[in-house]
Amino acid sequence: MIYVENLRKEFKKTIKEPGLKGSVKSFFKPKNEIITAVDDISFHVPRGEILGFIGPNGAGKSTVIKMLTGILTPTSGRCEINGQIPYKNRKNYVKEIGVVFGQRTQLWWDLALRETYTVLKEIYEVGDDDFKKRMAFLNEVLELEDFITSPVRTLSLGQRMRADIAASLLHSPKVLFLDEPTIGLDVVVKDNIRNAIHAINENEKTTVILTTHDLQDVENLCDRIVMIDKGKKLFDGGISVLKEKYGQSREMKFVPVDPKAASKLSYNAEFGLSEDELSLENDGHEVKVRFNSGLISAERLLNYTLSTLHVKDINLSDADIEEIIKGIYRSEVKLDA
Repeated sequence: MIYVENLRKEFKKTIKEPGLKGSVKSFFKPKNEIITAVDDISFHVPRGEILGFIGPNGAGKSTVIKMLTGILTPTSGRCEINGQIPYKNRKNYVKEIGVVFGQRTQLWWDLALRETYTVLKEIYEVGDDDFKKRMAFLNEVLELEDFITSPVRTLSLGQRMRADIAASLLHSPKVLFLDEPTIGLDVVVKDNIRNAIHAINENEKTTVILTTHDLQDVENLCDRIVMIDKGKKLFDGGISVLKEKYGQSREMKFVPVDPKAASKLSYNAEFGLSEDELSLENDGHEVKVRFNSGLISAERLLNYTLSTLHVKDINLSDADIEEIIKGIYRSEVKLDA
């Protein structure tokens, strides 16, 4: 469905020296620098997959999405979606994709939502019968009925996001690009949006590319992620693979019967580990131990803890995906070459 091979995008940036003299000089004899925003990225997305496309601010995510949607032309490399090259035939291509940007809307501010969809129906040349069926489906999945007669400007953020997703799906696109679809939403609305995206993908096999900073979106919706930073691809694989290969950081929490007795614990000396490999936090009530399970087993850690002091409660948790990804971006976690 989506083929991206050796994609590269460069921008020319004018370097201006300080002061008035620098401004005049840059006007007549500009000094340019080439900035590489996307550097040799390749990946393939089969039909019906929800792909999480993640990275920190400035990583190049938006530039890649703009090339995939046809807004930007690559400097080199190839991207092809459903047999079409996005930037070569945008008029036909945009009929096959839907795009939702969390901070922007494609809806008409002063029109009632129902009228907005009628306008979009004409723009996308959707037939009357298809439009009725489509709206019935979108009403069911996104629960639009309660506010479909309201002007767009009166909608809450959560309602507008659901309305925007419906607008992007009105013409039954084969690919849906979602950029921060749950940004700024409360936990209940976030859950509703995620359920709607999952239902659309299940029912229609719509291919989804999701860019987000909310890793709960990724964990709940995506089986696979592509992670980029500084324009380069860092990781491409399943979340389960990411956790299995790089999720060696685990956490043990316990409440000692006597909080002062926790001072007897000397994990680093006992196991010969550094502070980076095993760390302890004691707030006077609960003790939190983070450790590298590749260097010490949970069983050894538990045995030592329970033989050293009495505890009221104890909990052992696996690596959190957010912590794994933070570690990768901070170069604390080494990826395979």
